[in-house]
Amino acid sequence: MLGRVRKSWSTWRRRTARREERPVQETRRTQGAERRPHNLFEAAAAYVAACVEDDQERIEEAAGWVEPGALVFGVNELACRALIALARERDESPRVVARSLLGLPAA
Repeated sequence: MLGRVRKSWSTWRRRTARREERPVQETRRTQGAERRPHNLFEAAAAYVAACVEDDQERIEEAAGWVEPGALVFGVNELACRALIALARERDESPRVVARSLLGLPAA
């Protein structure tokens, strides 16, 4: 019985220690910069910009800022806003612009 308690206690301490190490490692990555959480729109903008520039290191960094589901939402929101802005600039409907960007024939 006492062996189980000791094992549980040591397992809990190791997990807690690992959790406490993560912020230290992340702080080292920022190299002294002020540490604040990134929001999903910052992550999406950085991720898409890195994808366009084919910068795998920045892609991975931005992908680690938020949960994958949040990143997907942010990228989708960025795409919608960009499409709307481009449609307004071209004075066309978002549907026409989207099909044009993807190389699809006009509907």
